[in-house]
Amino acid sequence: MTQDVLCIGSVLWDVIGRTPGHMALGADVPGRIVRVPGGVALNVAMGLRHVGAGARLLSAVGRDIEGAAIIEEAARRGIATDMVYLSDDLPTDRYMAIEGANGLVAAIADAHSLERAGDKILAPLLDGRLGTPDAPFQGTAVLDGNLTEALLSRIADGPWLAEADLRVAPASPGKALRLAPLVGVARATLYVNREEAGLLLGGPCDTAETAARALARRGAARILVTDGDRPAAMAWADRMITATPPPVLVTRVTGAGDTFMAAHVAAEMTGAEPEAALEAGLAAAARHVAGDVAS
Repeated sequence: MTQDVLCIGSVLWDVIGRTPGHMALGADVPGRIVRVPGGVALNVAMGLRHVGAGARLLSAVGRDIEGAAIIEEAARRGIATDMVYLSDDLPTDRYMAIEGANGLVAAIADAHSLERAGDKILAPLLDGRLGTPDAPFQGTAVLDGNLTEALLSRIADGPWLAEADLRVAPASPGKALRLAPLVGVARATLYVNREEAGLLLGGPCDTAETAARALARRGAARILVTDGDRPAAMAWADRMITATPPPVLVTRVTGAGDTFMAAHVAAEMTGAEPEAALEAGLAAAARHVAGDVAS
């Protein structure tokens, strides 16, 4: 793993309130509130670094106190930040979530600065720092659904990542449909949960395996579908494999999918077979939700 994985998308601060009890709409309960580095791109980069893989961010942050702090935090963790677009007029993005014993209660992702920055974050892929139109980047690149559907559609057909190994995640069910332009791209691997798969398919699926098969029929070259503590599935070509996550006590949920994705990508880059890579991803996600890995 000599080349850094490009992690393209959201880099922001997560503000998360957690309580050990179940929460209903309108509940007002004691708990803990933390601020931690987050965003899909940064979460995946941190997961890659945790297992010794190199990671480089392509994103947008404000030239403000919050932006300087999150860049410093990422760099401290060994993540390359030198090509992040720094905006003088856009603030650093934020994410806010409430989690209870019943899982994620509600969340709001404010990634408007990333959306407004648009293809400025991709400049290093054409200006010679990472690639040119005639010599595109050929490594592994992670994309997340905090990028707009318009930009993801342009990436699918454009020069930036025309020869890259694309790994794509929607960021949340609310942004799952943004991935539609990439479903049929031969070089793309999609990472979704069962709910997100159902949104892409236009209807719910009972299991991850059913969802993976349906997305493969829709043209997805390779698809991984997770389903909480139920079996996950991976479909590609004419193959299908499934694996069950290790049982753990859930203490947090935000970032679990990103952790799964990072561990799976890293395992494949070291030559792991499909079954072993899937199990590595599920094991890493289980450790994350159990609180065994620091944010």
